[in-house]
Amino acid sequence: MAYVDGFVVAVPTANLEQYKQLATHACNVWIEHGALSYVEAYADDVPYGELTSFPRAVQAKDDETVIFAWITYSSRESRDEINQRVMGDERMKSEAWKGVFDAQRMIYGGLKTFVEA
Repeated sequence: MAYVDGFVVAVPTANLEQYKQLATHACNVWIEHGALSYVEAYADDVPYGELTSFPRAVQAKDDETVIFAWITYSSRESRDEINQRVMGDERMKSEAWKGVFDAQRMIYGGLKTFVEA
């Protein structure tokens, strides 16, 4: 079964096009280094919940768009190796990400899959 890195982040809607360009660049780097897939999606039908929701989770403001993303790998070991290479890749050492979104409100983590089709 695959291993997954998952992310949820709030991006100022004014920065969405810049974020999309940076995400496309990141996708190419991750895939080049061996990730099985890379997906970034922006909120289309994610209401602000009474207790929990994607917008609540990242404290999204009215002028922000929620992004839900995931990267898949063949295993945890593969993910650790790929992420080490990605983080050492000069193409990822850019100031371009700075100010595009508030990384302190990002939710992320590695997840073991248990159902796959």
